[in-house]
Formats: sequence, C-alpha cells, structure tokens
Amino acid sequence: MTDRLKDALRRAASFCAYQERTQQEVRDKLDEWDIYGDEAEEIIVALIEQNYLNEERFAKTFAGSKFRVKRWGKHKIRQHLKQRGITGYNLEQAMKEIEPDDYRRTLIDLLEKKKRTLHEENPLILKQKLVRFALAKGYESDLVWSVLGGDSE
Repeated sequence: MTDRLKDALRRAASFCAYQERTQQEVRDKLDEWDIYGDEAEEIIVALIEQNYLNEERFAKTFAGSKFRVKRWGKHKIRQHLKQRGITGYNLEQAMKEIEPDDYRRTLIDLLEKKKRTLHEENPLILKQKLVRFALAKGYESDLVWSVLGGDSE
C-alpha cells in the first residue's frame, strides 16, 4: 500500500470512527479525495477487516436511533436505509431493533400528542389528520387504523 493510500486509509478510519457509515458513504468520501476503483475497494476491505466499517451495525444503529429519537415508523426507516444501500439481511436485522410493544406504544404517544395540538371539532376530519400525520412519520396504515379504533376499509 502506497503512502497516499495509507494516508487515505487513516483518514477513512477516522471518518468511520466518528460515526457509523455505509460502504457507499465511504466510497463517496474516497471519491472526494480522488481515490477510485480498486484502490477505493482496497481501503474499504481494510476498514471492514479492522471493524471500522460494518453495515449491519450501521443499519441497527440507524434504525434504533431514528425510531427512538425521531420516532419514525418502519416504512420511513426502511426507505431511508434502502436509499443508503442497505438491503437484505442487514435491513431485516435493523428492523428487529424495534420491539413491537414499544413501536405500538410510541405510535399511541405520538397520536395523543398530535391530537392535543389539533383544534378540530369534526371527529372524522380529526381522525383523517391523525392518520395522515402517522403515515407521514412512516407508520403502517393497518396499525394506525387499529390504534385509532377505525376500520382500514
């Protein structure tokens, strides 16, 4: 490995140590540093071997934090992970980070909080607004309807 690549590896390791990254994020950063192709892949392999880069760990951390901090639903989390190149096994492992009971309880809390901010007299319009809000946060429509006590038809 040339000095230039050793320096890039050191910088990439620092980049990964700061926060969890995907392989694509590292490739993009290497592109910025004018490192492409086989050289970039060599650095990525080294980062994986040294455990600086682990997409399963990234996916689990991402899913858990987006759910706990931003209170996103599974649809939104899944979509964002796919946009970052996370698929298959790693995506499924990430979804397992969200406990079903916590998930439902979080949705209930979100809807109760949102309901307090809405000043709508018509119960149908109120329910419609709550459903739209929950769907935009990435929650599944059948779960939203069941929590709100309505049919999904």
